[in-house]
Amino acid sequence: MKYEDFLKRDHFTKPELLAHSRGRLVEDAPEHFKARLPAPPMLMLDRVVEIESSGRRGRMVAERDVHLDDWFFQCHFDGDPVQPGCLGVDGIWQMLGFYCIWRGGLGSGRALGCGEVDFAGQIRPHDKLIRYEVDIRRYAEIRQHGVSMVVGDARLLIDGVEIYTVKAAKVGLFRDIDYPDYPLPSARSRGGRMER
Repeated sequence: MKYEDFLKRDHFTKPELLAHSRGRLVEDAPEHFKARLPAPPMLMLDRVVEIESSGRRGRMVAERDVHLDDWFFQCHFDGDPVQPGCLGVDGIWQMLGFYCIWRGGLGSGRALGCGEVDFAGQIRPHDKLIRYEVDIRRYAEIRQHGVSMVVGDARLLIDGVEIYTVKAAKVGLFRDIDYPDYPLPSARSRGGRMER
């Protein structure tokens, strides 16, 4: 799809999210359009059913189907399979990163943290549908530094029942931090503290 069409979309299908994770969704991407969703099995979204903005605020809703043979049920825990709670939080960060890209932010995405996280339930192998709902509290671009940031509050529901809440989840897009020559050693092949 064209970049202009990408910015106008109000939903995305699983094939489109997979194409984005591989860098193939937008055929005329601008320079610094580097952010990607994780590829499977780390991709925690199957579809974006709603994405909208109003000034610095917005809303995003995404879903993921639960599968009996999901990779994490095989190891977390033997005899007591449950989806790790951190993967639900990661799904929220994935959504916020995608929101930044959809709003026109450029660079590579990084989770920056969150405030309060509350787990009041669990996701098991015979559950059906995870629904993420994120209210965007603030989106900002600092163009002279090439940075975009988003902060949102989220809730995660399993089969219609709220089981997680996350307050003040934060994601940023940063230019010139990508590591495209992996696995070869290079100037960006080591991590460490990032300046904000």
